[in-house]
Amino acid sequence: MDLLIVNHRDPKHPKAGGAEEVLYQVGRRLVKKGVKVTWLSEGVKGLEREEEIEGIRIKRRGSPLTLHLYSIKEAMNHEIVVDSIAHAVPFYSFLVNEKAIALVHHVHQEVVYYELSKFKAWTVSMLERDIRKYDRVIAVSNTTKRDLSEKLGVDPEKITTILNGVDHQKFRPGKKSEEPTLLWIGRMKKYKNPLDAVEVAKRTGMKLVVAGGGELEREVKRKVEEIGGVFLGKVSEEEKVKLYQSAWITLVTSFIEGWSMVAVESNACGTPVIAYKRGSLPEVVKEGVNGYLVEYKDVEGMAKRVKEVVESGEVRELWRSSYEESLNYDWDKTSEAYYSFLRKVYEE
Repeated sequence: MDLLIVNHRDPKHPKAGGAEEVLYQVGRRLVKKGVKVTWLSEGVKGLEREEEIEGIRIKRRGSPLTLHLYSIKEAMNHEIVVDSIAHAVPFYSFLVNEKAIALVHHVHQEVVYYELSKFKAWTVSMLERDIRKYDRVIAVSNTTKRDLSEKLGVDPEKITTILNGVDHQKFRPGKKSEEPTLLWIGRMKKYKNPLDAVEVAKRTGMKLVVAGGGELEREVKRKVEEIGGVFLGKVSEEEKVKLYQSAWITLVTSFIEGWSMVAVESNACGTPVIAYKRGSLPEVVKEGVNGYLVEYKDVEGMAKRVKEVVESGEVRELWRSSYEESLNYDWDKTSEAYYSFLRKVYEE
């Protein structure tokens, strides 16, 4: 089986995130099953045009915009194509390859208005609706499947849900900090609301640790340091694991997450999450088991829940149950589901 993955970024891209983690974990396991995997992504200054990562052939071509042209040409040369639509606009491989699949991490119809000008947001949201022209679509959560159907008009019969996994060899429980510590980690974009974590910490009086980079980095750093918190910026994977392990609670304040990698990784390290009731979080977070949910932008409610969980001692029970809940997710299970799906498409 000859598979092409098209995604704006590859694992070594300086802005690689959740979508790249999914493709990397699945891709390297597919290679072990005998699948020939090529990953086409945009060019990055300082990185080779081509290289191999754990059996995956990485091809870097063009810019974020022109990659859409390179992808059409490349899609003609492979048996199956997975267009990873992490930035709303499809790659349109279905125009040249009848076995093209759209992989959708989350639907951007509303969130684009947080990040782009009104005209650009409208244009991108209109182009995103072309996802319904694919014959096959993979959603990373049932929430994303619902949004694909309700917001983009994708036929539910075309959609297969394959949940993301987590690497339990890497993300596992460790030593907790001595004092109650809140963690916020992720890309600092408007729709992720990192400053809300600062407001929660102010109201609880607990230590806040913030990690990640992005367009809001300077402002977030200033606000975190104003309340005596710790701002780390972008951290290594090893440091990220230690942060998850030492935190008492992880805060998730996004407007939307198609699948919260932060929540599952945090749980795998024995740390519950308190999150806004948005996107896939109600699907991932089971209240009283691996965390709690509050209404969107209810900073007071989030702070109150944090204090209740810590002061009652419930947090210690949540450390255990959060880890146990995370065992429902595993990259081997996820990859097996992808392999079965791709094999079925290949044999059609």
